[in-house]
Amino acid sequence: MASSWPDAPAAVPRPGLEGLSGEDLGRGWTERMLFDTVAAVVPGARAVPRSLVDVGGAASCEEVQDYFAVHPETPIAPRRIGGMLTSIRAVRRRVGPDNRSNLLERDDRRRIYCIEPPLPEGLTRAFGLADARPDLLGQEPTDSRRPGSEDA
Repeated sequence: MASSWPDAPAAVPRPGLEGLSGEDLGRGWTERMLFDTVAAVVPGARAVPRSLVDVGGAASCEEVQDYFAVHPETPIAPRRIGGMLTSIRAVRRRVGPDNRSNLLERDDRRRIYCIEPPLPEGLTRAFGLADARPDLLGQEPTDSRRPGSEDA
């Protein structure tokens, strides 16, 4: 008899893009722009800034190359790290701020890769959403720079 069935548990809303802030985090970047960048790049290019966020935003070029040379899930040959950064810059041109600020910098003089504060905190939220909603990855990003653009 249907009346003796237990009540179904309440549906838990899935996190979505609406939870990302449109506020300027610094250098013109918003959480939505950071997510759109993370979502649009290939897994290897996504893994490089994620590894930097995990270690506080900066690491030596050698540390990054050594880490990915033997990474169990996303191995990247040392000579290919630069290509991963190029793909991030290409996406940044479509969805990043108009002021030409890069998400990920390579300082050749100091031989480090770095993400300038306060972007690691916004990237942490972007990666959290990417983990919770892998169905949102690999999609063409909206132009989140323009006011009134879809989901901006």
